[in-house]
Amino acid sequence: MNKEKLKGHVNLLLLASLEGVPGHGYAIIQELRRRSGGTFDLAEGTIYPALRRLEVAGSLASNWARVGGRRRRVYTLTPAGERELASARDEWLAFSGAMSSVVEQT
Repeated sequence: MNKEKLKGHVNLLLLASLEGVPGHGYAIIQELRRRSGGTFDLAEGTIYPALRRLEVAGSLASNWARVGGRRRRVYTLTPAGERELASARDEWLAFSGAMSSVVEQT
């Protein structure tokens, strides 16, 4: 997929991938790839800076944990992140529904 099409949606993808389950960066990348059937194969250079931005903004919290024998920073949604996800999800669903109404053949 053209990476330009994902601009502005990375936060939503990250927040949604962490809904209900904490994760470290590489696990998030794998989960996005899995959920999208390989369409969203995002680079670490995209994911890690976005995770840090979301943490600084208060949408995510993180702590260090041992995962698979390795020390990893594990991210979880904060209450503010849950609200951001709900709002972004509503906006996306309204937008994608309107787009579908226009581009789908009737």
